[in-house]
Amino acid sequence: MRLSPREAAHTEVGHGGHSAGHHGHDEHHEHEHESLKTFGFWLFLMTDCILFASLFACYLVLHGNTNGGPTAEELFEMPGVIAETFILLTSSFTSGLAVLAMHKKNLKGLITWLAVTVLLGASFIYLEVDEFLKMVHEGATISTSAFLSSFFTLVGTHGLHVSLGLCWMIGLIFQLKRHGITPVTMRKVNVISLYWHFLDVVWIFVFTIVYMMGVM
Repeated sequence: MRLSPREAAHTEVGHGGHSAGHHGHDEHHEHEHESLKTFGFWLFLMTDCILFASLFACYLVLHGNTNGGPTAEELFEMPGVIAETFILLTSSFTSGLAVLAMHKKNLKGLITWLAVTVLLGASFIYLEVDEFLKMVHEGATISTSAFLSSFFTLVGTHGLHVSLGLCWMIGLIFQLKRHGITPVTMRKVNVISLYWHFLDVVWIFVFTIVYMMGVM
């Protein structure tokens, strides 16, 4: 049956409204999905806070139990630790610059600052591994004393988190190169930046409680 011009126009408007409504529903669903993932990340971060709080508590209880082995004052080389701290805090700043570039829709700047953050994080891990190897070479291993067991567990757990963050960030850089700045990649950049700042805060506690108190 052939429709009149008025009926045809009414039908087209109806279909157009249905398509727009469907599109709006998809956007709302996608936004809820991204918000749920962000909420999941915050839950993960809270469990990580509990993990590190437990490790710090263990260290504070055990740090004086050297079993006749080397003490913190004898082992810790503060110039290297200060360099690690400076590098990691600088990487927190560069990750913030990456987020600013993202909000300006500057894809090149975003990728560049993420790459700089990766290089700084890798430098931090290199110095930390070098510190551990020197200790082991001097006979200070994880099984030497309760103090060293708690030290290697706490600092090593933080280093493992940094390493995972680096792998995560490298994967995100490749994803940004492929897909650009999208709602999904924006959420991932925000999450990795929060994660990185969290690791910096944890390191400040490590630097203060483990290293500074150790040499005082």
